[in-house]
Amino acid sequence: MTENYDLIIRPKRHPFDINFKEIWQYRDLLYMFVKRDVITVYKQTVLGPIWFIIQPIMTTAIYLLVFGNIAKISTDGVPGTLFYLAGITMWNYFQESFNTTARTFKENANIFGKVYFPRLIMPLSKVTSGLIKFGIQFTFFILVLAYYLILKDVNVQPNMHILLLPFLVILMAMFGLGSGLIFTSLTTKYRDLNFFLQFGVQLLMYATPVIYPLSTIDDGKLKMLIQANPITPLMETFKFAFLGAGQFSWPSLGYSLGFATLLLAGGIVVFHKTEKNFIDTV
Repeated sequence: MTENYDLIIRPKRHPFDINFKEIWQYRDLLYMFVKRDVITVYKQTVLGPIWFIIQPIMTTAIYLLVFGNIAKISTDGVPGTLFYLAGITMWNYFQESFNTTARTFKENANIFGKVYFPRLIMPLSKVTSGLIKFGIQFTFFILVLAYYLILKDVNVQPNMHILLLPFLVILMAMFGLGSGLIFTSLTTKYRDLNFFLQFGVQLLMYATPVIYPLSTIDDGKLKMLIQANPITPLMETFKFAFLGAGQFSWPSLGYSLGFATLLLAGGIVVFHKTEKNFIDTV
């Protein structure tokens, strides 16, 4: 007799054996994880999602005090509030995506050991739920930008490059997801990397023009090093599009796209290779 099954679960034969069709079939589970991440985290808090706005406000205030008033770092003629808020808005999405994805295996070992579903659903849910937080913070940034444009006489020039925003956000998601997948795969074997997580992300932020414009770097070698950072073109393009400050270059964006594509592809392959036996080491 021939038996017909609704679902057949087979072991992956090689790291490139990735069933994207199966991931699409579990999209309802993806939605459930996203809903859980957004609602349950702030369900018992008084301010709820308002914390999404409080965080960039407090961070911007600290940057204004330390880097604006004390260090006197240039903001390319843009009001410090707008300059720092623009950098924080984009950087927070990458940081959130990377940090939450990097803890995938560690935080979900119990679920992975009991229930079958495409493991890639979990990190995808983190990146997707981060979009909601980014949307709230970006809306706040636009309101502040509108305030300066309407009520203040400032040198801020939004331009047609704001149409690149979806492209920039997608690239940020790719960077956060790809690097997070590699990191969480490595930490299943090398636990010491967990101590490097927050420290490493902080160092990367200082190597990215978040709190300073690229134009202020006079040292040629240092400037080349910062430009080699594939997130740098994304930050500069975002500021150029909405503030009229920063440097925009199509080749630089192409470099970021190629780097993000390779990073994400490598992250997925490493993740799928690790998920087969990670439960024995976590």
